Amino acid sequence: MALLDTFGRPLRNLRLSVTDRCNLRCAYCMPEKDYVWLPREDVLRFEEISTLVDVFAALGVNKLRLTGGEPLLRRDLPALVQMLAAKPGLTDLALTTNGVLLAEHAAALRTAGLGRITVSLDTLRPQRFTELTRFDSLDAVLEGMDAAARAFGQFKIDSVVIRGVNDDELADLLEYGRTKNAEVRFIEYMDVGGATRWSPAEVMSRAEMLKELVARYGPIEPIVEVSSAPADRFRLPDGTVFGIISSTTAPFCGSCDRSRLTADGLWYLCLYAARGIDLRAALRRGATAQELSALITSEWQARADRGAEDRLALGERRGFVPITDLRKDPHLEMHTRGG
Repeated sequence: MALLDTFGRPLRNLRLSVTDRCNLRCAYCMPEKDYVWLPREDVLRFEEISTLVDVFAALGVNKLRLTGGEPLLRRDLPALVQMLAAKPGLTDLALTTNGVLLAEHAAALRTAGLGRITVSLDTLRPQRFTELTRFDSLDAVLEGMDAAARAFGQFKIDSVVIRGVNDDELADLLEYGRTKNAEVRFIEYMDVGGATRWSPAEVMSRAEMLKELVARYGPIEPIVEVSSAPADRFRLPDGTVFGIISSTTAPFCGSCDRSRLTADGLWYLCLYAARGIDLRAALRRGATAQELSALITSEWQARADRGAEDRLALGERRGFVPITDLRKDPHLEMHTRGG
């Protein structure tokens, strides 16, 4: 029996952050000059992660994605992947990375048992990349893409589309993805994280993206599939498949089966949730698997979050967290909760 929340959504998909650190400072995610990092002693050890994943798997989670921060900054990550890949309850083990360190780790991750990989890439233009991320690392990311193609055969590219910043690169990114056997997923610019400079005027909607791509390629066919995946998928006349994640203008809260576990063990039931459940504290005070299972069960069954829909309803009235508050609680930032 699936564990269901108040809207009948199952507990199935867990995003697991392994670190809050990142080696880029993307303008839409980490725009500030400095951040308060999680205390290293609070970060879950691999054995603790394994224990919690066992509990989640027993409750129905079969999809696990490793995130950050930048997950490849976590030391000995392939060892964790190997531990998780051996768990019979998991049918999908994936990782999202910015690609900077991927060239040196892709083969080891694949050997360890990682099933899928997604690389973030918002622009192919070196100067624009540096302006967006504050680091001159595009060549390293492209090398990482090459390594991903060799190790995994196929992968996904996530591109956040911001009006007036990179909205003129939709076709360029699709063409690049085609050369790497990678499915590109365009993501509407979201108001995530407290320090974001997000504005509705900077959102390029799914409808606008499709209009531009139709003008370039001709008729685009929607792919009809039953899935809780966040992306709507489409097919170009030549067969190229791409996706659009439109969680800003058309939220998918109604089918959302995702929850997030931070690197220090706080469990968030929604990307926009104001509070997390402290599983690390329960684990370190000696809670049994049964007790952890009961805690997770009770919280999920009471889940009524529809965060993206709530933010959409607020329109331009939505508020953001003051920088002073963010520095007191790093969990309010998306790089900590594995957006």
